[in-house]
Amino acid sequence: MVTLILADDHPVFASGLRAVFEAEPDIVVQAVVGTGREAVAAALEHRPDVAVLDIAMPDGDGLSVCAELRQAGLPTRALMLTMFDDDDNVLAALRCGAFGYTLKGAGPDELVAAVRAVARGEVLFGAGIAARMLELFGRSASTSPFPQLTDRESEVLGLLAQGLDNAVVARRLGVSAKTVRNHVSNIITKLHVSDRSAAILRARDAGLGGGQAS
Repeated sequence: MVTLILADDHPVFASGLRAVFEAEPDIVVQAVVGTGREAVAAALEHRPDVAVLDIAMPDGDGLSVCAELRQAGLPTRALMLTMFDDDDNVLAALRCGAFGYTLKGAGPDELVAAVRAVARGEVLFGAGIAARMLELFGRSASTSPFPQLTDRESEVLGLLAQGLDNAVVARRLGVSAKTVRNHVSNIITKLHVSDRSAAILRARDAGLGGGQAS
């Protein structure tokens, strides 16, 4: 028997997915939630075999949840189920310890097979994603102290830790100040800190920044 929780902030999609899983005699859906915080709470309460996690959720995204479950020492294995197939999110999922990464366009049979495979301890990535894994690891030899962050978010955080403001970071990266603000907002959410200053302190404690810029 495979037990799972499902976290997705789109109720209609979550309801349909629940029906797919509950139609299988060997799968038990213990909880369906819509936010990252609720997903962590449900995992701590039920200790399921698998947590099926959307990446984009309010109050803590799926990558943050994946990292928290691992840090908590739970036996739960994370299966990321998302619309995003970009390299940053795939690599972040690998770093945070996800056992699977499947796109929402997958058919019901593929999703059920993915849940069963992850429950058995297999590492499973959907079509078109697995082929890029070696390339992604080759591009990122170092391990980020914050695996829930994308490569770009880690880069922004490192520059902030050097004491640079948003305008300077934007010029360094060749992006707009608004894009940097969006990255900072995502960083604050994923690190579960109160503000930009707290995120910078976390980064410096982890060795990022190499001291304040002059």
